[in-house]
Amino acid sequence: MKPTAFPPLARLLHWLMAVLILAMLFIGVSMVSDLSTRYPLLVELHKATGLALLALVLVRIVLRLSLPHPPLPNEMPSLQRLAAGASHLVLYALMLAMPLLGWAMLSAGGYPRPLQLPAIAPHDLQLYAVLRQAHGWAGYLLFATILAHLGAALVHALVHRDGVLRSMWPGPLRRSE
Repeated sequence: MKPTAFPPLARLLHWLMAVLILAMLFIGVSMVSDLSTRYPLLVELHKATGLALLALVLVRIVLRLSLPHPPLPNEMPSLQRLAAGASHLVLYALMLAMPLLGWAMLSAGGYPRPLQLPAIAPHDLQLYAVLRQAHGWAGYLLFATILAHLGAALVHALVHRDGVLRSMWPGPLRRSE
C-alpha cells in the first residue's frame, strides 16, 4: 500500500531547505549588490549555509531513493506526470550543483573554504570567472524553478484539490472533506 504523505523527516528537510535556499538566494543577491562593511559577514554566511545545504540535499536524495513516497494522483495526465518528474530532477540537480559550483569557484579563486575543505578545482582565475558566472546563472535558474514548483503546488492545492500539497505539508495531515 502506497503512503498518502511523505515521511515526517522528508517533510521537515523539504521545508527547512526551502527556507535556507530562499535565504541563500537573497543573501547572494545582497552580496553582489552590497560591498559595504556587511559584505564579509554575508560571504561567510553564504558559505556556511551553502555547505549545510549540500549536506542536507545529500540526505534528501538518500531518503527519496530509500523511503516510500506517495504516488501522483491517478487522474493526472501523463504529460503533467512527466513534467513533475523532470522538474523534481532539475530541482535536485540545481540543489546539488549550486553548492558544488560555489565550492569549485572558491577553490579556483584561491579563497578560503568553510571548514578548511579541500580544493575541488585548480587555482585558475579564468576558471574562477567561468564558475562565478555559472553559479550566478544557476541561482537564477534555481529561483525560476522554485517559482514553477510553488505555482504547481498551489494549482494542486487550490484548483485540483488532489492532496499533492497536503502530502508534503509540514504540519499535521488532516483530510479535507
